[in-house]
Amino acid sequence: MRRKDELARAMLDDEVKAIVAARGGYGVMRIVDALPWNALVRRPKWIVGFSDVTALHALVWRAGIASAHAPNVTDLGRNPSATGRAAWLASLERPESTRKWRALRAIRSGKARGPIVGGNLALVHAMAAADRLTLPEGCVLALEDVTEAPYRIDRMLTSLVIGGHLAGVSAIVFGGFERCSAGVDGQTVDEVLDDRTRPLGIPVLAGAPFGHGMRNDAFVLGASVRVEDDEVIWGAVED
Repeated sequence: MRRKDELARAMLDDEVKAIVAARGGYGVMRIVDALPWNALVRRPKWIVGFSDVTALHALVWRAGIASAHAPNVTDLGRNPSATGRAAWLASLERPESTRKWRALRAIRSGKARGPIVGGNLALVHAMAAADRLTLPEGCVLALEDVTEAPYRIDRMLTSLVIGGHLAGVSAIVFGGFERCSAGVDGQTVDEVLDDRTRPLGIPVLAGAPFGHGMRNDAFVLGASVRVEDDEVIWGAVED
């Protein structure tokens, strides 16, 4: 499989400093078990992308390595703002820089601290079903999705809850849920997110600027963050 061979060569090449996904789509889960993860552990390098690339991120953070949840190459032109481009570069060149996501919607406010991991909800759910998901104890879980009906989002979140995968999560931060319109029952995505996560008893925020929308801020998976009321904070940010 050409995609597997090309990715494996990049992971093994000592001259490669970052591997940036060209596009999203599907199929990464087909190749994850055939990749040279031990080589990446010995000589870490950035894995950069989002959406289907979440399957790679999940095995990267399981190995204790940071990666970048960030626009793929074909998505870089969709965000015209200098801020978006700067965040993409900063995630690779200055991964410990300070930043904030402000004024998010608090489903359940509170405070938490931990490494931020996650990505596309459908891929996180699929990796759990394949017994390939390990969420770090105390992590802040970031989730987004696209073109999923609210009832399917309900099913995926419920599966993660009853499967025990969210038991050690300290907070959840939801990004964009694009083109996830209500069905004939009228239930919205926001209602599903509230209903499925409020009983967990942990801080839950929604509306963070990442995902399949026009704004998809890059951030480092594995970086330590603080959740405080309606904000997510990287580094020692002071007002």
